[in-house]
Amino acid sequence: MNQSISKQYLMLGNQTILSYSLEAFQKSPIDEIILVTAKEDMEYVKNNIIVPHKIDKVTKIVAGGQERYLSVYQGLLAAGDCDYIMIHDGARPFLTSDIIEDSIRAVQKYYACAVGVPLKDSIKKVGQEGYIVENIERKDVWQVQTPQSFFYPLILEAYEKLLHSDMEPTDDTSVVEYFTETKVKMLFGSYENIKITTPEDLEYGEYIIEKRKN
Repeated sequence: MNQSISKQYLMLGNQTILSYSLEAFQKSPIDEIILVTAKEDMEYVKNNIIVPHKIDKVTKIVAGGQERYLSVYQGLLAAGDCDYIMIHDGARPFLTSDIIEDSIRAVQKYYACAVGVPLKDSIKKVGQEGYIVENIERKDVWQVQTPQSFFYPLILEAYEKLLHSDMEPTDDTSVVEYFTETKVKMLFGSYENIKITTPEDLEYGEYIIEKRKN
């Protein structure tokens, strides 16, 4: 992002990127929110986001690890005794109540699910020299998003196995797929459920906010 602060604390519209998804979970049927962030950001998040936005479902703020999967594991440990858990990226501000409620219903039925969207563009596999070597069926390829939802004992067991392996996971569903026999159900999310990664994403995010206002 070429910014001096973490992208989830950048302003989008009139509030921080992180605050949007926290507000969505605050209004949802979930019981509690565990926020995992850098140790040096914990007080900032509490004083500048959680308190001003009255996010009282945040019961714990936990220091994360050097890698995303280590941060997720700290969040899992902090969750303690629960039935189901959703893992969501703080840089995905356009989470909706429909996505959350669909995920709640699905995880109770399938034990593991994620939201995503089918790709719109044609997909090609390219070799080392830059030539196309394979055409991939677009209808079979989805772009995975968050939240990704799991039966708590299942995801905790998978992560504990991960920590004793050499695997480098790309997301949380891959951990469950690799270390358990459970299949992950894919749910249709939203093409607006983007992850803010580049300055262009911020511009598109502003457009989404204005569209939703109208």
